[in-house]
Amino acid sequence: MSFLDKFRTAAQKAGVQANAFAQQTGKAINEQAATARAGFSLPKECERAATILQAFLADPDHPDSALNSIPKAVLQQAKGLAVFSVIKAGFVWSGKIGSGVVIARLPDGSWSAPSCIGTGAVGFGLQIGADLTEFVVVMNSDEAVKAFAYAGNLTIGGTLSAAAGPIGTGGDIRIAIRDPAPLFTYSRSKGLFAGISLEGTVLVERKETNKDFYGQPIPAVDLLMGKVPAPEAASAMYEVVEAAEMMDESGVPQQSYVPTGEPGQAAPVAGYDLSGAQAAAPGPAAGAVPTGSTTAPTGAATANKPIFDSEKH
Repeated sequence: MSFLDKFRTAAQKAGVQANAFAQQTGKAINEQAATARAGFSLPKECERAATILQAFLADPDHPDSALNSIPKAVLQQAKGLAVFSVIKAGFVWSGKIGSGVVIARLPDGSWSAPSCIGTGAVGFGLQIGADLTEFVVVMNSDEAVKAFAYAGNLTIGGTLSAAAGPIGTGGDIRIAIRDPAPLFTYSRSKGLFAGISLEGTVLVERKETNKDFYGQPIPAVDLLMGKVPAPEAASAMYEVVEAAEMMDESGVPQQSYVPTGEPGQAAPVAGYDLSGAQAAAPGPAAGAVPTGSTTAPTGAATANKPIFDSEKH
């Protein structure tokens, strides 16, 4: 057999193997996508949201956890909450998909029925592996809630500005929320608060998921404005929020972490890194320093001091 014949035989064999690999990979991707779609149900999203909120909010059984949590004052003032997780994975081509729920504060102080949300994007980059990040977006104004409710989507950092939210307790928190940005963002990756950018992220109403649960097409505006009773499936989520809102902070030291930008500017949406100096993690926002302690850290090394550890909750 000539060299040319050997080359042709090898090429044909490689082509068959590549085709078989592509078919197997395509089948696996389709199966995983089907599994993901099957998991997008409103009761499951509410259950996940309750678990996520437990990591971000103070635990009444451990009052000191308030020092490393979304402040009670922020929660009490909130007009709405978006709670979701995003999975990012890829090998050269990368993609991210996220899902969660949005709830709104009703005039009587209770929380509305949830509306399911989703987000996703595809990109290109030299990265291998997967990462799960959890987010809580606090809507600080009725306009922020209405922007999502009436349009069925919300672009973070778009028409509504967003800023990294404060953490902790005390007077500095009350000052920080006197005139807050329309949206406060919080993120958590691998058990630690992390400065993951939400700039440009679009949260979209998952109409089919809502329809599957409520039994008929109900627009997000009707769900978030209280026209539908809060379902039992979301009770665990409501309980986590309400427990954090009612927590007694009287014996908790006043200590907070309030991110700030340059004078006259809001803190960037990416927020600040409280994960403890992981090489790939972004640094803290300019001027973000813990307050209420005897010594304010200076420099990047001390600003990356671990503040929040979900294992403590």
